[in-house]
Amino acid sequence: MRLRPFTSADEASVIQLWNDCGLTRPWNDRAKDIARKLTVQPEMFLVGEIDGRIVASAMFGFDGTRGWVHYLAVAPAHQGESLGRAIMAEGERMLTAIGCPKVNLQVRSGNERVIGFYRALGYLPDDTVSLGKRLITDAV
Repeated sequence: MRLRPFTSADEASVIQLWNDCGLTRPWNDRAKDIARKLTVQPEMFLVGEIDGRIVASAMFGFDGTRGWVHYLAVAPAHQGESLGRAIMAEGERMLTAIGCPKVNLQVRSGNERVIGFYRALGYLPDDTVSLGKRLITDAV
């Protein structure tokens, strides 16, 4: 797999990947999420290609205190091939290079397979409760 930064030509393929992986929810406009990410650290929005096809993606970012990972996805046909591990390693490398001391991520409760994936990479549950408040409602 070749990792590289996202380009606007990747949008449809990345959204399809997210749909195929079950990452999307009706209340999130995927195109708007991409557009928003491209305004902040766009170089940290990575895609992975095999034979010219996008098979992985992840959005990384650093807010000055913590790093975050969003939309990590690996095409179902390529899961189990360590592609998720590879894109996470590159994101962690990028975050470390800019001085990020800790990275956080969120997994939907009950998604034990994905929680197991992150545990295998050394991620552990924090003693926290994730809270959220929608500030902008995306019409999808």
